[in-house]
Amino acid sequence: MADSNNSGMDITLESMENFLQIIGLAKTVIWNGPMGKIEDNDSQMGTLELVKGILKDKVNTIVGGGETVEFLDQINSLSKFSFVSTGGGAMLAFLSGEKLPGIEALLK
Repeated sequence: MADSNNSGMDITLESMENFLQIIGLAKTVIWNGPMGKIEDNDSQMGTLELVKGILKDKVNTIVGGGETVEFLDQINSLSKFSFVSTGGGAMLAFLSGEKLPGIEALLK
């Protein structure tokens, strides 16, 4: 498929196809961050297609990051994800086993 993203503000169609192939094989998808400059309507294609691809299959979905959560809320898809965190970096740190001070304080 030809590359239609000349602006550099969104992922390419070839990249999107690769992501969707991998997502199609997954049982769990962990997603942190939009695929393009979602503030610009012309650069939302990658993120929109990713949402469609993730939600097409019934997989466990974990999504994080303020911009991603805001975008999913705007397109009325937020409630379709299994777990949502506005703290993208903190979510990834927690999932990788890093001890987070706020959670550690709660466990005491």
